[in-house]
Amino acid sequence: MLERMIELLRGVTNQVKLVAAPGKYSVFGAETIEDRWPGEGPLGGIITALEDAAKTPANSEWNFIVSCDMPFLTREWIAFVCERSTKSKTQVVVPYSASGPEPLCACWHTAAAAKLRSGFERGVRKVTEGIALLHAEVLDGADWKRFDNEGRLFWNMNTAADCEEARRILEAKRT
Repeated sequence: MLERMIELLRGVTNQVKLVAAPGKYSVFGAETIEDRWPGEGPLGGIITALEDAAKTPANSEWNFIVSCDMPFLTREWIAFVCERSTKSKTQVVVPYSASGPEPLCACWHTAAAAKLRSGFERGVRKVTEGIALLHAEVLDGADWKRFDNEGRLFWNMNTAADCEEARRILEAKRT
């Protein structure tokens, strides 16, 4: 899945970075940023990524942050949400699906790092609580359903059975 996600992202952007333990995924050829708060959940990883982006020479304003376990994301959706974010006056552009907000498939403004870190230092760990600290633009079904007519765009894998189901669906699409 990680290899597929890196390939998918490289179709949209020329810079792909992973937040992970150093060297853990070096075989995939993407730069790794060490998670400053390992084991503290995805919000710490998001803050790590945003603070790293603020230090880069290009100082990227917007960052598409995604988990690697979403097998049905498409290049078209990623390009859409990234383009939409460049026009936004908010700090995060987040899709909202039937399952709720999808913060691990969203564009985060680099400047949001300070507010997120402040909340994190006060004990905030849920990503949705981090979003509540920011000005957010929500993308609802009217925005994303044209990229997903099967209701799978934000589906993620949490078990071995989920992984097997995703493989079965993807293989059926290829034939």
